[in-house]
Amino acid sequence: MKRYTFMVVIAASAAVAGWLLAHRGASPDVNATAEGKGRVLYWYDPMRPEQHFDKPGKSPFMDMQLVPMTADEAGGHQEGTISIDPRMVQNLGFRTAPVERGTLAQEARATGSVMANESRIEVVQSRAAGWVERLHVRKVGDPVRKGQLLAEVYSPDLLTAQQELLLALRSASEHPDAGSLVEASRYRLSFLGMSDTQIAQIQEYGHAQRRVAFYSPINGVVTQLGVREGARVSPGMNLFNLVDLSTVWVTAEITEAQAAWIANGQPAELRFPALPGRVFKGSVDYVYPELMAETRTLKARIVLDNPRLELKPEMYATVTVSGGAKREALLIPSEALIRTGTRSAVIIAGGEGHFRPADVTVGDEADGKVEIRSGLQENQQVVASGQFLIDSEANLRGALGRLMPPGNEPPAGDDKTTPGKRR
Repeated sequence: MKRYTFMVVIAASAAVAGWLLAHRGASPDVNATAEGKGRVLYWYDPMRPEQHFDKPGKSPFMDMQLVPMTADEAGGHQEGTISIDPRMVQNLGFRTAPVERGTLAQEARATGSVMANESRIEVVQSRAAGWVERLHVRKVGDPVRKGQLLAEVYSPDLLTAQQELLLALRSASEHPDAGSLVEASRYRLSFLGMSDTQIAQIQEYGHAQRRVAFYSPINGVVTQLGVREGARVSPGMNLFNLVDLSTVWVTAEITEAQAAWIANGQPAELRFPALPGRVFKGSVDYVYPELMAETRTLKARIVLDNPRLELKPEMYATVTVSGGAKREALLIPSEALIRTGTRSAVIIAGGEGHFRPADVTVGDEADGKVEIRSGLQENQQVVASGQFLIDSEANLRGALGRLMPPGNEPPAGDDKTTPGKRR
């Protein structure tokens, strides 16, 4: 009896030991399977999902933390796709638009700025040494009228030249052959800056002017004041810089892609933030011969009448230049395009709450439509409103992943080095 009981105990112990060993041996495989599903395949930038990195860190493109892509996520949907509950999509009011073919007029939109018409700039200079005894215009920005007295200058050289003219006139009255001396004296006064009217007054009144007056040659404003009352002036010194703002230039910076068809005479519409609701019409007056290396843009000049002086130098403008006949192109709404400054992208709607960012190459833009030259196909759907909510969803998922405890998802590194890029 005792022998039988002992054999039963041995058999039971062996069975328990065998069960434990069997399950212990199976455990690593089960765990490996579970861990395999959560294994990180690579890290990516939610806005550049096509670029893969082999370690966490900050994206070199957008300066944001990279997001891990795990095996189960990669197997569930197309690479780079963001999945959002369709009910949430409906509640948030995402709007999509088709990629379709249509006609597009050649139209260039550019930023511009107002500047003075360089052909309407005048400089008032002294051609003789002297001193400013009276200054009648004292501030930059003061308006002036043509013929307005600006300053009175005492110049010994001018006074001497006037006296020489008076002597020549008296000599000519006594000796008719002294007429050449009069002409030489008149020429010297003209060379020193006196006008024909001022010289005629000297001859008429028969005496020299101690102070020589300087008058404004145009209607305009003072942009630079080079002297003060009592100051000494020298030959060639600028006393006043004046500009007539009754017409102004607007220089628009046209992108390199549109530079080929910009030409003189093309109609342009201009809008100014400082004058909301107003539309100014003009035409391209001149296309500059060189591309600006820093911005890769071409400058085009438009001349605008400015009778009420509403347009001030350095004002910003939005310029639209029309360039010709319509042509067929692949189009999306302008609002569907995401411009980051270094690239252009769209969010492709794949249906059932799946969204995927894609880089695109764009062309001309007009009437709320933008031309797509590469990156999309006809009949695809793109998100026309709510793109940044989708971007926020992608970033939020990356942030939540980084908040998971160690062992679930590797946290993005805090180092500032650029993560290794996978090919």
